[in-house]
Amino acid sequence: MLMRYFKRYLLASLMFISTVACMFGQSYESYIEKYKETAIDQMRKTGIPASITLAQACLESAYGTSTLATKAHNHFGIKCHDWTGDKFTYRDEEGASCYRSYKKDEESFQDHSDFLRYRDRYAFLFDYSPTDYKAWAYGLKQAGYATDPQYPTKLIALIEKYSLYQYDTAVETDNLPPTPAEAETSVKVEVEKGNILYKISLDREVFSTNGVSYIVADGYETYGYLAKEYNLFKRQLLKYNDLSKDGDIEPGTVIYLQPKKNQAAKHLDKHVVEEGETMYSLSQRYAVKLSSLYKLNSLEKGQEPIAGSIIILRK
Repeated sequence: MLMRYFKRYLLASLMFISTVACMFGQSYESYIEKYKETAIDQMRKTGIPASITLAQACLESAYGTSTLATKAHNHFGIKCHDWTGDKFTYRDEEGASCYRSYKKDEESFQDHSDFLRYRDRYAFLFDYSPTDYKAWAYGLKQAGYATDPQYPTKLIALIEKYSLYQYDTAVETDNLPPTPAEAETSVKVEVEKGNILYKISLDREVFSTNGVSYIVADGYETYGYLAKEYNLFKRQLLKYNDLSKDGDIEPGTVIYLQPKKNQAAKHLDKHVVEEGETMYSLSQRYAVKLSSLYKLNSLEKGQEPIAGSIIILRK
C-alpha cells in the first residue's frame, strides 16, 4: 500500500514538473530531443550513462525552464564550489546561493561530466556497468551529489517514464574510455637481466605509471642511499622527484627512478582538486613534471590550487 502511494507521489511530482515546463513553452519531449545527442556524446567521451545525464538535467532544470537554466545555462544546479568562471546568484526563501554560469548550454553538460569524471569521490561510479542506471542513481546519492533522500528514485522514475535507458546503448561498451581507476592503474615492471634496475628488482618490486618506473619506499632509506643502489647520482634521483635536497623518506612514498613526463597518461585529462592536495602531490600522483604541471595550468611556480578547482593534466 505504502509503495503504491509512493509511486503515485513520484509520478504526480514528475507530471507537475512536466506541466510547469509546458506552461513555459518547453515540453519534456522537446527537451530530451534537444539534448539527447549531447548526453550521448558525453557518454562516449567520459563513460557517464546518457540516461543519467538526461535524467539529472530534466530534474534539475525542470526541462530547461528553471531560472538557472534560462539565465545561467546551468542545467544541473551545480553550485560555485570555488568556481573561477562566471557566477550567478540565485535567491529563494532560504537566502542567496552562488551557482556556476555558462555562456551556452553545452558548457553546462561538459562541466557536469567533468564534475563527475575527475573528482575522486565519484570515481567508484565508473566501475558500474554503463547501462546500470539504477546503480548510478543510487551511487550519486551515496557520493553526496544531492541531499534529497528521494533523489535516486526520482532519477529512476524519469529514466523509466521516458525510456531514457535507450540512449545508453547508443555507444558500444568497447568504445567507452577506461574507468578513472583503470586509467590510473600502475603496472608491475618485469625487469630483465642486464637492465640497470635488475639488481634492485630482486629485493623490491618495481612499478610503472604513465610509462615511468618507480618504487615504493619502506621508510628506511634516503635519496642518497637509493641513488647509490640504482647507480644514479643523488641529484638525478632528486630531480626525477622534483626535490632539491635529501632527507628521510616516509613509508609508502613513491620514488620515481626515471624522469616524469610532460603530461599525464591518456584519459587522465583533468583533476578536480581535493582539500589538502598540492601541485607537488598531483605531480607525483600522475607522474608529471612539476614544471610542466605549472605550465599546463598557467600558474606561477609555488602557487597552489584551490580545493574544487580543475587542474589540467593533458593538452
